[in-house]
Amino acid sequence: MSLSDQIMADMKSAMKNHDKTTLNTVRMIKSALMNEKIKAGHDLTPDEELTVLNREKKQREESIDEFFKANRDDLAEETKKELAVVEKYMPKQMNQDELRAAVKETIDEVGAKGKSDFGKVMKALMPKIKGRADGKAASQAVRDQLN
Repeated sequence: MSLSDQIMADMKSAMKNHDKTTLNTVRMIKSALMNEKIKAGHDLTPDEELTVLNREKKQREESIDEFFKANRDDLAEETKKELAVVEKYMPKQMNQDELRAAVKETIDEVGAKGKSDFGKVMKALMPKIKGRADGKAASQAVRDQLN
């Protein structure tokens, strides 16, 4: 089932179950995907869909941090629920061991020797782990292994 089919099915389910949080979040995802489709001028590839989902996920993570800083726990909890809905559409996340293995493999592929090769490693690594690992965690893993 394609992502758009899954989103439509989940939207119908949320309507039937009167689940406002899921319904609103799925509508926002659908809207973001449609906007990206219009901007691109063609149907989105799975990779482009993943980019949109990553953007939606990151926005919610940043909002949660800001809400907690402002002592708005009520809004933070609501946004956490939205984040859970967004994450449902994301691929399975890599654990630390899988990330380290991917970094080591990439370092070997590009022949990186030291810190000066950081950019070269990241450029080769990011397409491999796109959507499955956080960029900050990846860059930290690369730094750790290049030392």
